[in-house]
Amino acid sequence: MPKEEIKTNDSLVIGRNAVIELLKSGREVENVLIAKGEHEGSVNRIIAMCKEKKIVIKNVDRKKLDFMCAGANHQGVAANVPAHSYSSVDEILEYAQSKGEQPFIIICDEIEDSHNLGAIIRTAEACGAHGIIIPKRRNVGLNFVVAKTSCGAIEYMRVARVGNLASTIDELKKKNIWVYCADMDGQPWCKTDFSGGCALVVGNEGSGVGRLVKEKCDVTVSLPMCGEVNSLNASVAAGIIMYEVTRQRLGL
Repeated sequence: MPKEEIKTNDSLVIGRNAVIELLKSGREVENVLIAKGEHEGSVNRIIAMCKEKKIVIKNVDRKKLDFMCAGANHQGVAANVPAHSYSSVDEILEYAQSKGEQPFIIICDEIEDSHNLGAIIRTAEACGAHGIIIPKRRNVGLNFVVAKTSCGAIEYMRVARVGNLASTIDELKKKNIWVYCADMDGQPWCKTDFSGGCALVVGNEGSGVGRLVKEKCDVTVSLPMCGEVNSLNASVAAGIIMYEVTRQRLGL
């Protein structure tokens, strides 16, 4: 019997057999979505394969899965595949070295909105950043909305996914890269020295940078808030600080 064709709907691979073939193929997978209550037959095999490959499993409401799959027969299972391949942290650092520049990296801590990540990638590329680091869990990946919002910048920006942001920050600091946290109650962003190796941490749209990640950072920088609203969109805040880093690097 021939293999079942892998059915896709934009960034989704839909159906039990299709997802099994995807997992066997070795292609990158963002996560696997399983309808709540589905734990029979081949679904158990999919769960076991995901655990073996350390792929995130998300249990979702069946109605949500129906909507995401646009009415296709998903059989309670679908998988998100990235719109672009990922790099590694080492590849980001090697790219900076190849350009003869100190590393300039953006770290996204639980950015959940695809439009925000896409906008951050677009601005980071325009600012000459060497790469972006995102966590594997609780952070949007390189889906097709991110790709579209980046307006092509995703093709030029190296994005690495890591299992643990805190330990990754520790490794960056060992390489003489200073880590700056964009959050409330920090020193003014425009009076901060961003020279040398620099990694800027941008936090979740609602809760900001997580406590553990913030404790790992060397410096916290803030933007002045003069209105009634006490926070900025994550991509807007990141963009302002990124351009300050670029301004200093260009000596402007």
